[in-house]
Order: sequence, then C-alpha cells, then structure tokens
Amino acid sequence: MAKKIGLIVNPVAGMGGRVGLKGSDGQETLRKARELGAVATSPTRAVEALRELSPLKAGVEIVSYPREMGEDEAREAGFEPTVIGRVETGKTTSEDSRRAAREMLGLGVDLILFAGGDGTARDICEAVDGKVPALGIPAGVKIHSAVYAINPSSAGRLAIKFLTGEAETRESEVMDIDEEAFRENRLSARLYGYLMVPYEKTLVQGSKESSSAPEEFFLESIAADVVEGMEKGVLYIIGPGSTTKAITDKLGMEKTLLGVDVIQDKALVARDVNEAKLLDLVRGRRAKIVVTVIGGQGFVFGRGNQQISPGVIRAVGGENIVVVATPGKLSALGGRPLLVDTGDAELDAQLSGYVRVINGYSRRVVYRVRSR
Repeated sequence: MAKKIGLIVNPVAGMGGRVGLKGSDGQETLRKARELGAVATSPTRAVEALRELSPLKAGVEIVSYPREMGEDEAREAGFEPTVIGRVETGKTTSEDSRRAAREMLGLGVDLILFAGGDGTARDICEAVDGKVPALGIPAGVKIHSAVYAINPSSAGRLAIKFLTGEAETRESEVMDIDEEAFRENRLSARLYGYLMVPYEKTLVQGSKESSSAPEEFFLESIAADVVEGMEKGVLYIIGPGSTTKAITDKLGMEKTLLGVDVIQDKALVARDVNEAKLLDLVRGRRAKIVVTVIGGQGFVFGRGNQQISPGVIRAVGGENIVVVATPGKLSALGGRPLLVDTGDAELDAQLSGYVRVINGYSRRVVYRVRSR
C-alpha cells in the first residue's frame, strides 16, 4: 500500500528575510516585503525537499492543497499530487494551513511535510495536536522550533527514512518569538506546543536556546576582542544575536533587535539594513561579516540573518567572515558541527569545512562547519 504524505507549503514564508523585515507574518508585512522587492523562497525549498523523495516515487502518494500551497511544488518535483481543498490564489492565510492539516489528518496521511517558519509550525501544531507525525522544511525567517530539518534536502531524506521504517518519531517543541519580550527589546522564544517529528540527530535542528547570565563575562571579552581588532576603513556587517549585541554595546551603540547593522571606524554607518542596502554598501569596499551561532541549533547563516544573503557573502568573501560564540553556546552543541543553509547549495559547500570561532578575549577554537 502506498504511503501518503500530506504536503503544505506556506507560499509567503521567508519573504521578509532578505529585505530586513524579520518575518512575513501579517498582510501589512507582506505588502511591505513585496514593495521592497521580496521574492518567495518557500516554493523552491519545498521542491528541493520533494526531489529527494524520487527513490520512493512509485510507492508514495502526495496529498496537497491547491496551486502555490503544494500542488505546484509537487508537480515541479515530478509528482502527480492528489489535490484537496480550496485556496484563493495570492491570498493564502494561516487558516488555510490549519484547514489543510486538519483535512490531511482526516484522510489518514502517514506524514505531514510542511514548508514555512515558526508561524507555520504553530498552525500545524494547533491543527493536528500531535495526532500525525509532521516534519518541517525550513523556509521561514525565524526558525526556533525543533520540528524542522536542518535544510530542505535533509527534510526529504528524513522523510524517506521515516516512511521506510528507518527513523522513529520523538516529541519536539514548537517555538515562536515571545511578543511581550520583543516589545521590551528582548529576544526570547516561547513554547507553544509539541509535534511528533521523525528524528535523526544529524538531520534535524534543535530548538533555539537563549544565552544565560553566567556568560556575561564571555560576551564582554568577545566584544573587547572584536572591537580591538577592527581595522580602519573596513565596513563591519554585524548580524543579529545577543553575542553580537555585546559588540555594539561595547561601542556605545544600540543594536537593532533581530536586525543587521553596519559599522565603520567604530561608528554607526547604517541600522537595520536589508540585502539591497548591504550590496550597495559593500560594492567596491573592504568589508567583514560578524555573525554568531544560534544557541542549541548551531546555525551561522540561514536562520534569522537572511539579509546577509549569498550575494552579500560572495561580495565580502568567505575569508572575511568572523564567527563569535561563547563557550557555553558551543558546549551546548554537544560536538555537533556548525551549520549553514543560505539557500545556495554551491555557497553552502564553499562555507563548509573548518572555521575559527572567537570565544573570548584572544581565545579561538577551530570548529567544523557543514551544510548537509
């Protein structure tokens, strides 16, 4: 008997990333994203995951919602999906995702495969309440939840392992930003529920963890190291995160929460910039990118810092990437490598290997980076 996969694509997930909007929730945010030239990334990432399922093509039935919510992506990947439900093209909502998940649950699918971010994970969680296994294809701006594969290819491979009995499920957290903390200028993820998720340690990400108070010493020492080493005339692109915030604090500047700021000669050049602004700033100039590691997950690129796009990274040069992380963040990875998921497979491969991580004043540790 053929296995059934329910496919749900949030077609607008991740659109706000490169244009600096930190997300894509809400019609007003989507309008702004489109005005800034944002393009959808979730369809491409869904297709990438589905193509990994080709070895099981004869024994898998894809059940999808219409058009951009899964049908189009399934057909592009070479499948002939069973299409259910109705959507209004170009005007899909969270309720569409929830309704799709409920209907797929009713049809007895073996697995729900969904492309989106934390908001989409919340929709799926609310709809199915752990009654059917689900696995996320990472396509959002903020992805704190532990229900996502580390990249689209990993999602497809893990789906195969689950459907063939090689991977079991475990209960995993659905997280999203705590909006009350956000309004108080603090970045904190809140637990919203759990999903049963196919699991293999090397293929799924953990939930995001916040820095703890005892790490203040290391934050200050990392900041001192980076600030002391800043070269005259060089642009410094400072990515999001509590560790990079320590650097701007050291310079007496306010860090954009969840945003990317640019510094030159220890003075602020631009705040909360998007991909287009970064490309304009680095054109013909020396620049460096300073990024940190997402606690509990290990991502360096591709989670929450999509403004620092493949185009920006190539313009700056891989040799000019500075990675900072406290010893606690690195220890929490339990020996797992750092991860990159820029959406550009060739660049991800180039960034893989080993990198020196600043983890204190005049302290460096060599850490492995991988993309798949």
